[in-house]
Amino acid sequence: MTENEFTGKVVIVTGGGSGIGAATAHRFAAAGATVVIIGRTRAKLDKVVSEAPRGSTVIARVGDVSAQEEITGLVDAVAQEHGRLDTLVNNAATCEPLGTIADLDAAGWRHVMATDVDGVFFASKAALPHLRAVGGSIVNVGSASGLGGDWGLAAYDAAKGAVTNLTNAMALDHGAEGVRVNAVHPSMISTDMVAGFLHSDEIVAAVLNRVPMRRFGEPAETASVITFLASSAASFVNGAHIRVDGGLGASNGNPHIA
Repeated sequence: MTENEFTGKVVIVTGGGSGIGAATAHRFAAAGATVVIIGRTRAKLDKVVSEAPRGSTVIARVGDVSAQEEITGLVDAVAQEHGRLDTLVNNAATCEPLGTIADLDAAGWRHVMATDVDGVFFASKAALPHLRAVGGSIVNVGSASGLGGDWGLAAYDAAKGAVTNLTNAMALDHGAEGVRVNAVHPSMISTDMVAGFLHSDEIVAAVLNRVPMRRFGEPAETASVITFLASSAASFVNGAHIRVDGGLGASNGNPHIA
């Protein structure tokens, strides 16, 4: 990817107020893109804007991806205001409430599905006409939890599993239209979501024992894969799923016993 790869391009990043979304917005902006970040909390979005690379363009828009009319209006407004839309990054997600299906009620289940699955559907549907016009792309932020299960994360695992196969379906359906659709699947990235699970040094040590690189990843390390998938360097990459997990997914599930 060249230094000015995205000059003149317009990118939307949902869930852009922190973590992977914020890092992705900054990386696209540093490479010349006009980046619009969408999220539900104005203060978090404004902080990402204030920390953007010097001379770059990052714009905050408050919106909820789970509300179809709202996200459709936002996506259309971005394309109209800037004359195009080149990339959509579907990053907005929640893992809460936690629990097994025995623990969850219908409202909790729907809350996760509304953000993690409906949000991808609504934003992608709104973006597609604009992406077709320029030969753009979609990058879905899945999760290792969408490639294999976790204890106590029934709704999140189901939602990210849906994003995984929705990525496949979209890549098949829209590749001939010139729109590429790919996914990254992070795990053990230093974000607020991961931090919520790490209650003690013992848990942290147990987690790191399963990661071959013996450390947590940084949001910027996922962002670099996202921008690669959106770049001209990935022009024949469609329907790809890239783990960003320090090698966690290379294991067959057995503990470290050698």
